[in-house]
Amino acid sequence: MIPTNWIRHHRPQDNELLGYLCPVNGTPVQFIPVTVFGYPLAAPTDQDQARHVLQSTGLSCLAEPWLLTVPDRAEPVTVQIIEATPRRLRVRNTDYGYQGASFGEVIILAVPDTDRLQRG
Repeated sequence: MIPTNWIRHHRPQDNELLGYLCPVNGTPVQFIPVTVFGYPLAAPTDQDQARHVLQSTGLSCLAEPWLLTVPDRAEPVTVQIIEATPRRLRVRNTDYGYQGASFGEVIILAVPDTDRLQRG
C-alpha cells in the first residue's frame, strides 16, 4: 500500500494518476518522483522537477521491460507490467529461460515492492 504521506500527482488533462511525490525525510522541499506502484524514477529533487519527471515518464515507463528478482534464481527474470495500481502490481513473465513460472504467467506483487523490481 502506498504510504499516506506521499503526494498524488495527476495529469491535468484527464486527472489520470501518474505517480507520487515521495517526501525525503528531513527535507520538506525535496521529493522523489515514484510510479503509481512506488518505484523511484529519479533522485531527490524539488517539487516542480519531480512533477516534471512524472509528467514525462510516469506512465510511459510502464510499457518498458522490467526485471524481477525471484528467490530461486541468481539472475532476475524479464517481466511485463500488465496492471499497476496503488494497491497491487501485476506482471507477466516474459522470460523464456525462467522455469519457475510458465511463459505469460501472471505474478502479483505488493505495492510498493522496489527491492525486487527494476527497469530493464
